[in-house]
Amino acid sequence: MATKLFVGNLSFNTTEGELLDLFKQAGNVSSCELIMDKFTNKSRGFAFVAMGSQEEANAAIAKFNSFELDGRRLTVNEARPREERPRGGFRGGRDFNRGSRH
Repeated sequence: MATKLFVGNLSFNTTEGELLDLFKQAGNVSSCELIMDKFTNKSRGFAFVAMGSQEEANAAIAKFNSFELDGRRLTVNEARPREERPRGGFRGGRDFNRGSRH
């Protein structure tokens, strides 16, 4: 079963291909996803890499956590499940009617 890794502190110039090539040095890479800003289509400075097994994931963490790539020291650890956050709506959580005079 694949183990998903969080890769942080990436240079905004690092490409998905460079990450893929790097992590292949630690074992089989199931997937590699560089997270992009949906408005600017530029890197957000982090990625998720899925390694083929827990052993390969452990090897990648040991090899690449604090590894320097494009002038930045990478942060590599096992990805945690995404936390649900409340969505901000039009009002942004404020009650605009409060205290208004009619």
